[in-house]
Amino acid sequence: MVEIAPPAKHTHHHGNLREALVSAGLSLLASEGAAGLTLRKCAAMAGVSHAAPAHHFQGIAGLLDAIAARGFTLFADAMEAEAANGPDEPRARLEAICLAYFAFAKANPALYDLMFRQIWSLAGKEPELGRAGARAYGVLAAACAPFVADGVEPATIETQVWSLIHGYSALVLVERIDSNRPLASVEDLLGLLRRLDLKTA
Repeated sequence: MVEIAPPAKHTHHHGNLREALVSAGLSLLASEGAAGLTLRKCAAMAGVSHAAPAHHFQGIAGLLDAIAARGFTLFADAMEAEAANGPDEPRARLEAICLAYFAFAKANPALYDLMFRQIWSLAGKEPELGRAGARAYGVLAAACAPFVADGVEPATIETQVWSLIHGYSALVLVERIDSNRPLASVEDLLGLLRRLDLKTA
């Protein structure tokens, strides 16, 4: 789980106020969910006036983009760290990244929802958000690359793997599984990845 400490309440200089507001937003998401995330609450948690966020963000949409961008950065870091802790072998790396993907979503549901809502909606206008999202996708794409055969579009494999783990994460988070049809474990689900063939030299 991503550990998010609340920002200290003190006077902020121009250089670190933006960071304090993003940190406050992350804390509010974790404790109160999206419904509790407002500019006023972020300002209060950061120890500044309710007008202060206007110096750094174009309203709540700008702040949400910045929080989502930070989320994608933490997301990519988590996937890379999990892959680095396992065997240096393509299938093991891909499975590790998928496990980290699911673990992040489950541990940070409100942040995870915000990340994809912002980047897939018209609200996601900040270049920082685009870069952070592209980096996170790049981690998954790089792990899929050893399974892309000659003549196959990389997006074909990437979409299959992404749909598998993102769809599973969404089902778990919204709890849309009938009690008579229990959900398979994520480890069992990732057994499907073993059907992917490594690219031959």
